[in-house]
Amino acid sequence: MTGLEVLKASNFKVLEGKRVGLITNPTGFDNNIKSTIDILHEAPNVNLVALYGPEHGVRGDVHAGDHVETTNDPKTGLPVYSLYGSTRKATPEMLKGIDVLVYDIQDIGSRSFTYISTMGLAMEAAAENNIEFVVLDRPNPLGGERIEGNLVEEGFYSFVSQFRIPYIYGLTCGELAKLLNGEKMLKAQCKLTVVPMKGWKRCMTFDQTGLQWVPSSPHIPQAASSMYYPVSGILGELGYLSIGVGYTIPFQMFAADWIDAEALAERLNSYNFPGVKFRPIYYKPFYSVGAGKDFKGVQIHILDYSKCALTDIQFYVMQALAELWPDKAVFKNADQKRYNMFDKVCGSDQIRKKFSERHRFEDIRDYWYKDVESFRKLSKRYYIY
Repeated sequence: MTGLEVLKASNFKVLEGKRVGLITNPTGFDNNIKSTIDILHEAPNVNLVALYGPEHGVRGDVHAGDHVETTNDPKTGLPVYSLYGSTRKATPEMLKGIDVLVYDIQDIGSRSFTYISTMGLAMEAAAENNIEFVVLDRPNPLGGERIEGNLVEEGFYSFVSQFRIPYIYGLTCGELAKLLNGEKMLKAQCKLTVVPMKGWKRCMTFDQTGLQWVPSSPHIPQAASSMYYPVSGILGELGYLSIGVGYTIPFQMFAADWIDAEALAERLNSYNFPGVKFRPIYYKPFYSVGAGKDFKGVQIHILDYSKCALTDIQFYVMQALAELWPDKAVFKNADQKRYNMFDKVCGSDQIRKKFSERHRFEDIRDYWYKDVESFRKLSKRYYIY
């Protein structure tokens, strides 16, 4: 049971007698695929007065990166305030007359996916305006045991790396909210309530939950997409290779018009990467990098999720490209104007600087994993499950 189902089963007790603002999008829904917006709007003992939209909007009608405008929801008539437009943090005007802010969004478990940044800034705004904050918890589709990547460093905080957490952080959004509050990672601490799930275990990936998946953004169409997002998304920020965004399997491939698909697949498979195989692939992207061109490369197949390190894969791909085609090495060719975004997503410029010396993963492995065990120890204090 998701936090929303637990809230329904309690007859919305935590919200009774309060004016409610809801931060959600199409991933906020119950077991009958009914939107959290409509559930709270129709509940006789809940006074839903405003909606707040993250990237992509409350009803999912806005494309990635596009600004979300402040409007009225056509179905309920409620005002919809944008948290991905001229401001990413709710202003006192937006929160006027609100007693409690409710957050119900399906996260994908990677730091650069912006919904957790929206959640943290909303928690800050709630604290500053003396408003309660309620998280309706949902599963982390990557499970609750996997942690990968270094902590964000000074100078590299941004909306894609808002908090001092690893790239893959192994917490549900409810647990993360508790950590952000408890570790004072926010400018102000809010009065937080997490409505926990029932029946979720840390070892579960999304396919083991029995829950339905609604695309959390246009390029995360399936639950499996959330597993592949950290496999290729960091490298994807450079725009040098296609990672399948603009084709039917976003984040599940690496390709360019100059790659020999057979040679790249053979080289990557020779690394004997645990739990992963690479297959040659040939395709024509519909849009984004390489639109309309004949591209060749590899599709990634995760055969054993428990054995593979997701984020490592893109760095090994970069290594293989440099070994096979030295003149095409990523950091010799990628647009330098995009380095800033790559560094922000990595939470540091050290990954790029150390890697670009020899284009070998072993040169950054220790740095990339240096904070994992200390964060695991810290985050355990905030485990709900």
